[in-house]
Amino acid sequence: MTPMARMRVRLTFPTHLIQEPIVYRLVKDFDIVINIRRADVKADHGWMALELDGDEAALERGIRWLKDTGIQVDPLEHDVVIP
Repeated sequence: MTPMARMRVRLTFPTHLIQEPIVYRLVKDFDIVINIRRADVKADHGWMALELDGDEAALERGIRWLKDTGIQVDPLEHDVVIP
């Protein structure tokens, strides 16, 4: 059994992905529990600060899928992007 883990990330969406159900896919396809901490989504750009809970392998797969999809993923610590 893989241990449960928590990760805080900021997702930055390119224009062509604004209308896509990205958070739904993380929940449904990767069994990740999402807590939206902050978000700003406009017609042409958007970002979300999320807490992700799940087993470590699921989080790794979900993050890899986000990056492969074209979403920028930055780690957060106390809602501050870590360079």
